[in-house]
Amino acid sequence: MGHSRGRRTQSERDAITVEIGYALASAVFAAAVLFGVLAGPALLFDLPTTVEKVLLAAGTVLAATLFFLRVISVLVRFRQGPQPSQPGRTRPDS
Repeated sequence: MGHSRGRRTQSERDAITVEIGYALASAVFAAAVLFGVLAGPALLFDLPTTVEKVLLAAGTVLAATLFFLRVISVLVRFRQGPQPSQPGRTRPDS
């Protein structure tokens, strides 16, 4: 997105803002689902204390890791620029 130019246009700033919002929202959703899958049984059922602690810790660590990986991957992909609409096509008329 115009890294060599000085100032960004309003549409470029808007696109960046939307992409950051999408990255954060999708990361929160993915992390919440993963946390629910891993730590949900510990919160819903009466499990041994050790199992509850392990599930909660694993859910927390993996959800946080997934959150950061998702945000980074979305923003890096956005920074690389638009993807071709028809992969493998080299000419506009093909």
